[in-house]
Amino acid sequence: MPEDIAQLNKKFASLHLKEAFEALASEQFKNPAFSTSFGMEDQVITHHILSNKLPITVFTLDTGRLFEETYEVFNSTKKKYGASILTYFPDEKDIEKLITTKGPFSFYNDVEDRKECCHLRKVKPLQRALSKVDLWITGLRAEQSFARQQLNLFQYDETFNLIKFNPLTRWTLKEVKDYLNKHKVPQNKLHKKDYVSIGCAPCTRPIQPGEDIRAGRWWWETSKKECGLHLTSKA
Repeated sequence: MPEDIAQLNKKFASLHLKEAFEALASEQFKNPAFSTSFGMEDQVITHHILSNKLPITVFTLDTGRLFEETYEVFNSTKKKYGASILTYFPDEKDIEKLITTKGPFSFYNDVEDRKECCHLRKVKPLQRALSKVDLWITGLRAEQSFARQQLNLFQYDETFNLIKFNPLTRWTLKEVKDYLNKHKVPQNKLHKKDYVSIGCAPCTRPIQPGEDIRAGRWWWETSKKECGLHLTSKA
């Protein structure tokens, strides 16, 4: 599989978004899927997939702790494109046990408790969502954080044992914003309040001038700012 990924990265290196998805159709992927959290990057890809009616499943993870504004952009996106977006929820018993034993804000205790919450609310639902998928499409960009600077277009994800496609890898934030405005794509109102990377409401704050794009996520921690969804990808 690493050899296949190297070939894909070489083949797609110079292709723009539209060309990349056109070329993707000729590859031997039977069940491609795109995961969206309705952030700016995800809305770029959602627009391209849904407006062109591409045979790619679009799904989201509803953690149960999202901002109201995120639900609003979810709803406006469904209305604009008239498309279904598969929604995966955490296991009810997992959350009942977590909150019963540790309370509603255990993620503030320490990194391990935060990772436990992310695992139950995000990773486990994602495992179900990707169980029959052979290509996972994401809105990751290299510019988003130091940990993502070596991000390639195609990577092998060890956790889920599949190929991951990151079509916006080399896009800048300005390019993302320009695309959204040009195509009048629904956007989260929180972006105008300096929220750049938006996750669960209790774990997201606005960023300050000069801060890393993901500085507003789990800001009380000093470790790498990842929730467990995008940890073990290799070129």
